[in-house]
Amino acid sequence: MKATGSRPPRPTPADLAAARDKTLADVAAPGLRVLFSGINPGLYSAATGHHFARPGNRFWPALHRSGFTPRLLCPDEQEQLLDIGLGITNIVARATARADQLRPDELREGGRELAAKVGRLSPRWLAIVGVTAYRTAFGRPGASVGPQDQTLGRTRVWVLPNPSGLNAHWSAESLAGEFARLRAAADGAAADGAAADSAAADSAASDSARLRAAADSAAADSARLRTAADSAGPEPSGTSQLPW
Repeated sequence: MKATGSRPPRPTPADLAAARDKTLADVAAPGLRVLFSGINPGLYSAATGHHFARPGNRFWPALHRSGFTPRLLCPDEQEQLLDIGLGITNIVARATARADQLRPDELREGGRELAAKVGRLSPRWLAIVGVTAYRTAFGRPGASVGPQDQTLGRTRVWVLPNPSGLNAHWSAESLAGEFARLRAAADGAAADGAAADSAAADSAASDSARLRAAADSAAADSARLRTAADSAGPEPSGTSQLPW
């Protein structure tokens, strides 16, 4: 059994070179609380087959420190996210050494494909990890970190800071704080959804009770009419004789 806290084996330089332009399978399912989207896989992630796998990337620590996961998960435990309603995908599928090696048209096409994927999976929130990539991919040049006014169907959009260790603008604490803001919103949406489902179930039960009562009332009316008809007796079989 793998020890808790272990990391995937380090890929060799040859492994990294061979990973260029490879794709990485999504960790996704319909109806998630949050679907996280990276920009695109790095060579380290593509070589290992695990999202945000490069040592120094702060995605997994931020996920834990913000309360999304009960413990710090390793990248090779990514499938466990599905059990708590979380998933991971990317805007662009192909792996590169750096995100700035992606062309703007690739990001825009990736944004369209991501929007279509969200339409199929219907997560409550899409969390895009990287504001610069979001601005290009979705044509939102003025976007900033946090909740967006854009929605994709019924899915709301939140932009998170890039968790790369190279992103010096965000400390580990401030990064985890932004993830925690998203978690609070996601948990609130889940509670609202559960309340709405409960209200809908109560309404359906009430409608069913009214229909049963109406059916019972109609049956009672029918029985009363039959009783009245029986009390009136049969219709006369002949006609009276006139005197002339």
